[in-house]
Amino acid sequence: MQLPFLSDRKSYDDAADLITRFGDDAGYEAAALADKSRDLGNHIRFCHWRQIERMIIVLSIKQAIGTIH
Repeated sequence: MQLPFLSDRKSYDDAADLITRFGDDAGYEAAALADKSRDLGNHIRFCHWRQIERMIIVLSIKQAIGTIH
């Protein structure tokens, strides 16, 4: 599994905020925000919200992913 790239702490905070506010529907909300950004022609925010959508999936998994040291 390829992990999503998060460019800064704000990306994680956005994912955590959506999870707090929307629970199991957080991924759908991130997708809606991405679609809205795309419709407005804002490709940077579109990519941001798509990465957040992927991060929400990773954060919802209840076991370790990747290399454990």
